Amino acid sequence: MKIDRRTQLREAAFLLLFRLDFYSRQDMPEQIKDFFEGEDAFTEQEKQAVANKVLAICERSDEIDDLLNRISVGWKVKRMSRVDLTILRLACYEIQYDDNVPVSTAINEAVELAKSYGEENSPSFVNGILAKVVKNEQ
Repeated sequence: MKIDRRTQLREAAFLLLFRLDFYSRQDMPEQIKDFFEGEDAFTEQEKQAVANKVLAICERSDEIDDLLNRISVGWKVKRMSRVDLTILRLACYEIQYDDNVPVSTAINEAVELAKSYGEENSPSFVNGILAKVVKNEQ
């Protein structure tokens, strides 16, 4: 089965964002450079688009975390798995700030990432939190 190119780019953004829990925001440009070094699966334009998205999410991560803390009753970001939190940060950014990504796509892709990288209950957890994010936006 052929994977959609946008899905591959979103997965690259997820993998880079995961590093935010281990490196400072100031280190992210270097992390992005290291991630793509020797990588020929993406064009330079695609690499730049992923880098721009990751850096934009890093800039808004406190704001996104505040939203998640308000919405997720009993599951503050400090208690969430790092994988789930990274997926939620990416999807929240896409829902709130990326007009090029339909809300349904952001949610569906987040659930798919949760199936691939998360724990057994991650897909339903991510879906439930994102449903609250969307309801909060309306």
